[in-house]
Amino acid sequence: MRLSRAALILGILAVPALLTDLSASERGGYDYGAAWNSLYDGSNDGRLSGLEVTLVLIGAALVAPLAVRNIAASAARRWLLAAGLATGAVALGATKFPDAVPDDWGRTSFETLMWMLHLLGGAVWIGGLMGLSLLAVPGAIADADRGAFWSPAIRRFSVTAMTCVAAIALPGLFLHREHVDGPSQLATTMYGRVLGVKILIFGTMLLLGVFNQFWLHPRVDALRAAGDQRPLHTLLLRKFPVTVVADTVLGLTVLFVAPFLHGSARNQAFKAGIAQHSTIAVDDLPKLPPKEVSMSTWVWGTTETVTLIALMIAGYLISGSLARRRTTKGAQTVSA
Repeated sequence: MRLSRAALILGILAVPALLTDLSASERGGYDYGAAWNSLYDGSNDGRLSGLEVTLVLIGAALVAPLAVRNIAASAARRWLLAAGLATGAVALGATKFPDAVPDDWGRTSFETLMWMLHLLGGAVWIGGLMGLSLLAVPGAIADADRGAFWSPAIRRFSVTAMTCVAAIALPGLFLHREHVDGPSQLATTMYGRVLGVKILIFGTMLLLGVFNQFWLHPRVDALRAAGDQRPLHTLLLRKFPVTVVADTVLGLTVLFVAPFLHGSARNQAFKAGIAQHSTIAVDDLPKLPPKEVSMSTWVWGTTETVTLIALMIAGYLISGSLARRRTTKGAQTVSA
């Protein structure tokens, strides 16, 4: 119920946020009337914007009944959650669907798929962290139920979080290879510097995730087996909300930084080089063509994909093994 109420509020707030984004003028100011009229105005942009707003409202309407106790406890819960999640996912995808018939269907479809994985992975990961932060608020879960609740909840979310990390990292590697030519452009172009900040924040989130996965989760499982009255149990349940809130804040910081990621480091470096010997306005300078797909592209892409998936699986198996060892040790301590 608490999570559904939060999702309902955020869904409703998303509509004026979307209209504000559409109403922003290059000359400054906001024209909300023009933004509203642009929805379903017959253009592809209008259809996609209208679809985004409509699906956000439908998703909020689907989640709204779950704010009522009887419905939240009924069998309809799963169907309403699944339908609300599906509409939200399509609404998010509308921000990256092509607004014109592409010349290269294969490349455009693949790029759209990469963006969808990137956005959905980030949305589910950050949204899940926000949900855990809400449940970590004092009083959200009864003290007597915390031990029984948090141990399986953390373990289940860790699987989702690792899947989301893969969904974010794989498209991120693809987009990096498409828009950046070498590490030097991370420091010499605006795109590269913004991307560098985003990577640093994402890396910090990963480190916190590693801390939770390999240190905190196994100990929570062990304490659950050993009994919830041990002094360290309170300490762990205090540390977990701190790490979750820190992860949530970092995730929201990524969302704040992302809109500044415009253009391409390749083109910015290319234009900067030409501008030194030209009097033409920077905006009128030519652009580099998209990178051509070669055999090395598929080799690197396949290697990166297999390596990342292997790391995710290995991390889960190792953390699970640590959890089982500590659980067994905790149970033996109780027996003694």
